[in-house]
Amino acid sequence: MTALVLCVLSLALPGCGSSDDDSNYVELPVEVLYNRALDALGAQEYKQAAKGFEEVDRQHPYSVWATKAQIMAAFAYYQSNKYDEAIIALDRFIQLHPGHRDIPYAYYLKALCYYEQISDVGRDQRITQQALDALAEVVKRFPESPYARDSRLKVELAIDHLAGKEMTIGRYYQANQQYIGAINRYRVVIERYQTTTHVPEALHRLVESYLSLGVKNEAQEAAAVLGYNFPGSEWYQDSYFLMTGEGPRPHDEKRRWLFGLF
Repeated sequence: MTALVLCVLSLALPGCGSSDDDSNYVELPVEVLYNRALDALGAQEYKQAAKGFEEVDRQHPYSVWATKAQIMAAFAYYQSNKYDEAIIALDRFIQLHPGHRDIPYAYYLKALCYYEQISDVGRDQRITQQALDALAEVVKRFPESPYARDSRLKVELAIDHLAGKEMTIGRYYQANQQYIGAINRYRVVIERYQTTTHVPEALHRLVESYLSLGVKNEAQEAAAVLGYNFPGSEWYQDSYFLMTGEGPRPHDEKRRWLFGLF
């Protein structure tokens, strides 16, 4: 008890009240800290760079260097694929400096953090939707910025990716003769992702699925839409053969590959 009391009474003195981190703390000029972090970034020592830029903000929070260091720390985390840490840093920068000249870049870098985590179409696509939302926000907020054009391109790629996910599920249902489930997925592609490269195949798969259910009128309607919009595609040739028995026969190997039957 006596030792505890002595420790409490001497908190102001080195020893009982000081942690190792505090005892090693050395305040340095802001230029020194920033340049050290910049050197680490140039040497591709991204973790050290991120910590260095955070130290600038910690030691000199009211300097102009601190504001720049915040977004530089986020960039260093992004470069090291520490996307969660980068997003946290960017959200903080956006909240603290909504009118800063680097705000468009902050939104763009945040979108890239999501975009570069997009996985293959066989996995959950929640991150793809987050990337799409973040990229669309860049385009909406900063349409004239240098980042808008690339964001628009990546929006299209993200949408195509989401459509690809629907197609993968639809093919799975169709291969397992769950035609209603397959039709629902193909219709999502046609109605929600009209500008993607997956639409011609989705229309053809509708023809196949409707014919498998014996619903020829709906199959004919889907084939007509396919023929009107994509008359030169191989998918229309396949659908035309299924509906009329004329023209080249659908390639069995292509069908087996698409349905994952190899």
